[in-house]
Amino acid sequence: MTEEKKPAAPASGNNLAMLAHILGIFTGFVGPLIIFLVTPEEGYTKNQAKEALNFWITISLAYLVGSILMVVFIGGLIMAVAGIYGLVMGIIAAMATSKGEDYKYPFAIRLVK
Repeated sequence: MTEEKKPAAPASGNNLAMLAHILGIFTGFVGPLIIFLVTPEEGYTKNQAKEALNFWITISLAYLVGSILMVVFIGGLIMAVAGIYGLVMGIIAAMATSKGEDYKYPFAIRLVK
């Protein structure tokens, strides 16, 4: 009889990286910013927090443009699309980082380097 191997528990760095992506869904760029500032050295967690921060800044800018364009009635559509896109991509990024994969968002303005 062979023993079944249990999957290894994710490292704390993976959990913190996943948290950066999940917090973005609920707090916008503030959650990833906090994790980016608290993480001490360059590495997987810092890179993923930076990626999440750049993405959620991009989504925040889309919300800003959408709120300005509410005057011409297209702003609501822009804000809805940005919200749905942010939710879906945040979940996909969190799932990828929970497995330890290096995730890059397909569309994000890279402001934080």
